[in-house]
Amino acid sequence: MRAVRYIESGIRVVDVPAPSGPGVRVRVRSASVCGSDLHLLGQVQGVTLGHEIAGITPDGSPVAIEPLSPCLRCEQCQLGSYHLCVEAKAMIHGVGRDGGMADEILVPERALVPLPNAVALADACLVEPLAVVVHGIRRSGLRAGDRVAVIGGGPLGLCAIPVLRAFGAGEVALIARHDTQRAAGERLGAVPAKSSHYDLVIEAAGSQSAFAQAVETVRPHGKIAVIGTYWDPIQIPGFELAMKEADLSMSVLYSGAPPNRDVDRAAALLAATPELPRAVITHRFPLDAAREAFAMAADRKAGAIKVVLEP
Repeated sequence: MRAVRYIESGIRVVDVPAPSGPGVRVRVRSASVCGSDLHLLGQVQGVTLGHEIAGITPDGSPVAIEPLSPCLRCEQCQLGSYHLCVEAKAMIHGVGRDGGMADEILVPERALVPLPNAVALADACLVEPLAVVVHGIRRSGLRAGDRVAVIGGGPLGLCAIPVLRAFGAGEVALIARHDTQRAAGERLGAVPAKSSHYDLVIEAAGSQSAFAQAVETVRPHGKIAVIGTYWDPIQIPGFELAMKEADLSMSVLYSGAPPNRDVDRAAALLAATPELPRAVITHRFPLDAAREAFAMAADRKAGAIKVVLEP
C-alpha cells in the first residue's frame, strides 16, 4: 500500500507492506497535516506520518481515530491519564508508530471514535485537533460568561472558538497574524480583541511572543491556558505574571473514558458546527501529492490553515 514517510531529507510517498497483527484495520479517507508534523520532519523517520485521521472499518463504520496506543499498565494509565503514559512519543501513531497518511492503518479497537451521521469522513480528521482543544479548555477553569481571548489563528486557535462557545464562554475574541485566519475566525463567531483584560486567554500559537502577549492580555486574577506546543524553551515574564496573580494551565493530547472521552466530545462538536470544516480546511490533496500538501501547509502567507490528504 501507499504511505507518506520522511525519507532522505524529504516527504515521499512509498510502497510499504499492508499492516498486519492485532487491532482494527481502518481504510483511511482523510488525514490532515498538523503543525507538529512540520516541526518533527527529520526527527520522525521509518514510520508513516499522520495522527489526524478518519476512515472506514471493515464492517463499514465511519470513524475518527484517537491516535494513541498506551501501555494501559503504568501508573498514569491506571489513573485514567493514558495520554501521559510512560511510553510517551512511542505510543503516538504518526510519531512513534505508523500513522494514517496511508491507504490503511491498524489501531487498537479502543482508538476508534464513532462518528455522528452529520460528520463527513472528508472532514472527520478535524476530530483529533478538536479533541486537543476540548482537553485544554476542560483544564482551563473556564466559567460561564467568561470573556475569552484566543491568541493564534491556526487550526487549534480556530477550533477553540466553537469549543469555547459550546462550553459557555461569553465574548470570544481572536488575535491572529494573517488575514485569512481572522476571516475564518469571524465566520466562526469570534470578534477582534479590543482590550487587555480578558478573564481567560487561550495561547494556541505555541511561541514566545504569543505567551508574552497572553500575559499582557489576561486580567488580574485571570487564567491563561496553553494548548499550543512549545518546541523550544521559552522565557516566562515572571514578574508580569506574578503581578497579575494569573493562573496558568498546560495541556497535552486528550483523555477520558467512553462515551465521554475528549475525542467523543470533539466528534459531537464537529457535528454541531458544520461551518468549522468550511472555515478551517483550506486545501485538499490526493495522497500521491503529499509533498505539495506539506509545502502548502508550511506556507501560512499563502492562506493555508488546515491541509487535508485524501487517500
